Amino acid sequence: MYQHALMVTDLNDDTDLVAQKAKWILESSPATQLSVLHVVEETMLGFGYELIPATALHEEIDDERCRMARTRLAEVLARNNLQAHDAKIKTAISGRKGIIDYCKSHAIDLVIIGRHKRTGLSAWLTGATADSILPDVDADFLVVQLAQVD
Repeated sequence: MYQHALMVTDLNDDTDLVAQKAKWILESSPATQLSVLHVVEETMLGFGYELIPATALHEEIDDERCRMARTRLAEVLARNNLQAHDAKIKTAISGRKGIIDYCKSHAIDLVIIGRHKRTGLSAWLTGATADSILPDVDADFLVVQLAQVD
Protein backbone atom coordinates (compact mmCIF):
# COMPACT_ATOMS: atom_id res chain seq x y z
CA MET A 1 0.00 0.00 0.00
CA TYR A 2 1.27 3.43 -0.92
CA GLN A 3 0.79 6.36 1.42
CA HIS A 4 1.53 9.28 -0.91
CA ALA A 5 1.66 9.08 -4.71
CA LEU A 6 2.87 11.88 -6.96
CA MET A 7 1.63 12.22 -10.53
CA VAL A 8 4.12 14.29 -12.50
CA THR A 9 2.77 15.89 -15.68
CA ASP A 10 4.16 17.98 -18.49
CA LEU A 11 0.56 18.98 -19.42
CA ASN A 12 1.05 17.84 -23.02
CA ASP A 13 -1.71 16.16 -25.02
CA ASP A 14 -0.87 12.68 -23.69
CA THR A 15 -1.20 13.70 -20.02
CA ASP A 16 -4.52 11.85 -19.82
CA LEU A 17 -2.68 8.52 -20.24
CA VAL A 18 -0.66 9.25 -17.10
CA ALA A 19 -3.75 10.53 -15.27
CA GLN A 20 -5.62 7.31 -16.03
CA LYS A 21 -2.78 5.26 -14.49
CA ALA A 22 -2.92 7.47 -11.40
CA LYS A 23 -6.66 6.90 -11.22
CA TRP A 24 -6.10 3.14 -11.50
CA ILE A 25 -3.67 3.26 -8.55
CA LEU A 26 -6.16 5.24 -6.45
CA GLU A 27 -9.00 2.86 -7.26
CA SER A 28 -6.92 -0.14 -6.18
CA SER A 29 -5.60 1.63 -3.09
CA PRO A 30 -8.17 4.21 -1.88
CA ALA A 31 -6.12 5.20 1.18
CA THR A 32 -3.33 6.53 -1.05
CA GLN A 33 -3.02 10.31 -1.02
CA LEU A 34 -2.47 11.83 -4.49
CA SER A 35 -0.45 14.92 -5.27
CA VAL A 36 -0.02 16.28 -8.78
CA LEU A 37 2.97 18.33 -9.91
CA HIS A 38 3.82 20.33 -13.00
CA VAL A 39 7.16 22.12 -13.07
CA VAL A 40 7.47 25.36 -15.01
CA GLU A 41 11.12 25.91 -15.79
CA GLU A 42 12.23 29.32 -14.60
CA THR A 43 13.17 31.97 -17.09
CA MET A 44 16.92 32.44 -16.76
CA LEU A 45 18.72 35.72 -17.44
CA GLY A 46 22.36 36.01 -18.35
CA PHE A 47 24.67 38.56 -16.79
CA GLY A 48 28.12 38.08 -18.23
CA TYR A 49 29.08 34.51 -17.39
CA GLU A 50 26.34 34.04 -14.80
CA LEU A 51 22.74 32.91 -15.13
CA ILE A 52 20.18 33.87 -12.53
CA PRO A 53 16.45 33.10 -12.30
CA ALA A 54 14.40 36.04 -13.57
CA THR A 55 12.18 35.72 -10.50
CA ALA A 56 15.13 36.88 -8.40
CA LEU A 57 14.68 40.29 -10.05
CA HIS A 58 10.93 40.41 -10.46
CA GLU A 59 8.39 37.96 -9.02
CA GLU A 60 5.84 38.23 -11.85
CA ILE A 61 8.18 37.07 -14.63
CA ASP A 62 6.76 33.51 -14.79
CA ASP A 63 3.28 34.33 -13.40
CA GLU A 64 1.49 34.16 -16.76
CA ARG A 65 2.99 30.77 -17.60
CA CYS A 66 2.05 29.53 -14.11
CA ARG A 67 -1.52 30.81 -14.48
CA MET A 68 -1.90 29.03 -17.80
CA ALA A 69 -0.44 25.84 -16.32
CA ARG A 70 -2.85 26.00 -13.33
CA THR A 71 -5.79 26.23 -15.72
CA ARG A 72 -4.57 23.29 -17.82
CA LEU A 73 -3.88 21.22 -14.69
CA ALA A 74 -7.40 21.84 -13.36
CA GLU A 75 -8.80 20.74 -16.74
CA VAL A 76 -6.75 17.51 -16.67
CA LEU A 77 -7.94 16.68 -13.15
CA ALA A 78 -11.59 17.40 -14.00
CA ARG A 79 -11.48 15.50 -17.29
CA ASN A 80 -10.07 12.43 -15.56
CA ASN A 81 -12.20 12.65 -12.40
CA LEU A 82 -9.13 12.87 -10.18
CA GLN A 83 -9.17 14.42 -6.74
CA ALA A 84 -5.72 15.56 -5.71
CA HIS A 85 -4.73 16.30 -2.13
CA ASP A 86 -2.21 18.78 -3.53
CA ALA A 87 -2.12 20.07 -7.12
CA LYS A 88 0.97 22.20 -7.48
CA ILE A 89 2.55 24.32 -10.18
CA LYS A 90 6.15 24.85 -9.16
CA THR A 91 8.90 26.90 -10.73
CA ALA A 92 12.39 25.45 -10.69
CA ILE A 93 15.63 25.76 -12.60
CA SER A 94 14.82 22.39 -14.20
CA GLY A 95 11.99 19.90 -14.20
CA ARG A 96 14.37 17.33 -12.74
CA LYS A 97 15.29 19.50 -9.77
CA GLY A 98 11.69 20.53 -9.11
CA ILE A 99 10.49 16.91 -9.03
CA ILE A 100 13.33 15.69 -6.82
CA ASP A 101 12.85 18.55 -4.34
CA TYR A 102 9.10 17.94 -4.16
CA CYS A 103 9.54 14.20 -3.56
CA LYS A 104 12.05 14.77 -0.79
CA SER A 105 9.98 17.40 1.01
CA HIS A 106 6.62 15.56 0.78
CA ALA A 107 7.49 11.92 1.65
CA ILE A 108 6.45 10.56 -1.75
CA ASP A 109 6.56 6.76 -1.95
CA LEU A 110 5.22 6.34 -5.54
CA VAL A 111 5.94 8.52 -8.56
CA ILE A 112 3.64 8.19 -11.59
CA ILE A 113 5.28 9.80 -14.61
CA GLY A 114 5.12 9.61 -18.39
CA ARG A 115 8.17 8.88 -20.50
CA HIS A 116 8.39 9.77 -24.17
CA LYS A 117 10.49 7.49 -26.32
CA ARG A 118 13.25 9.57 -27.82
CA THR A 119 15.47 8.77 -30.76
CA GLY A 120 18.33 10.41 -32.56
CA LEU A 121 19.64 13.78 -31.50
CA SER A 122 16.67 14.39 -29.19
CA ALA A 123 17.58 11.36 -27.08
CA TRP A 124 21.21 12.40 -26.87
CA LEU A 125 20.58 16.08 -26.04
CA THR A 126 17.64 15.99 -23.66
CA GLY A 127 17.07 12.42 -22.52
CA ALA A 128 14.00 11.62 -20.46
CA THR A 129 13.12 13.32 -17.18
CA ALA A 130 11.88 9.99 -15.78
CA ASP A 131 15.33 8.47 -16.35
CA SER A 132 17.16 11.42 -14.82
CA ILE A 133 15.24 11.43 -11.52
CA LEU A 134 15.39 7.69 -10.81
CA PRO A 135 18.72 7.71 -8.94
CA ASP A 136 17.76 10.64 -6.70
CA VAL A 137 14.22 9.78 -5.61
CA ASP A 138 13.67 7.18 -2.90
CA ALA A 139 10.30 5.91 -4.15
CA ASP A 140 8.74 3.34 -6.44
CA PHE A 141 8.01 4.43 -10.00
CA LEU A 142 5.17 3.76 -12.39
CA VAL A 143 6.51 4.93 -15.74
CA VAL A 144 3.89 5.27 -18.47
CA GLN A 145 5.33 4.80 -21.95
CA LEU A 146 4.18 7.64 -24.23
CA ALA A 147 4.51 8.37 -27.94
CA GLN A 148 7.88 8.76 -29.60
CA VAL A 149 9.51 12.20 -29.86
CA ASP A 150 12.11 12.69 -32.61
